Amino acid sequence: NIVLPEEQRLNPYIDRAVSFDHFFVRKVMLVKYSYAFVVMPGGIGTMDELFEALTLVQTRKIENFPVVLMGAEYYRPLMAVLVKMVTAGTISNTDLDLLLLTDSVEEAVAHIEKHAVKPFGLHAAVTPSEILGERGSGRSLADAAARIQNTKSKI
Repeated sequence: NIVLPEEQRLNPYIDRAVSFDHFFVRKVMLVKYSYAFVVMPGGIGTMDELFEALTLVQTRKIENFPVVLMGAEYYRPLMAVLVKMVTAGTISNTDLDLLLLTDSVEEAVAHIEKHAVKPFGLHAAVTPSEILGERGSGRSLADAAARIQNTKSKI
C-alpha cells in the first residue's frame, strides 16, 4: 500500500500488508518480490506501476514476467493504444508477448503458471519465512485464484 493524504486505503481483502511513504520504494519492492503482475482497473498510480513493469520487461531488466490485465472492457482502449504503438514502430510486438487481457481468473492463473511458475520452478504453496516475521497459511496459487474470484463476485 502507499500512504496518501486522502484517496488510498488498504484493500480489505488482503491478510498481510506493507505500507510505503514513497512510490519509488513501493515499485522496487513490487518487482523485487514478484514473478508476475495482475493489474486490476485503476487510476494513474496503477498505470504508472503497469508501465514500470512493462518497461522493465521491454528492457530485459526482468524476464519471463507475465502481466495480466484483469478487466477486458476497462483495458481494451489501452490495448488499442499499445497495438497502435507496435504499428508505429515505437515498441516491438514482442514487448506485448507476456501481456494478457482477460476477465477469466482461470486464464490468468494458467498464463502465470506457463510464464513464471514453470520457468522458474516455483512451488505453488508458499512457505512462510520466520526470519522475515511471516506467519502464513501456505496458500497455493489455486487458493489465491479462488480468493480473486470470490472478491470479484463481491464487487
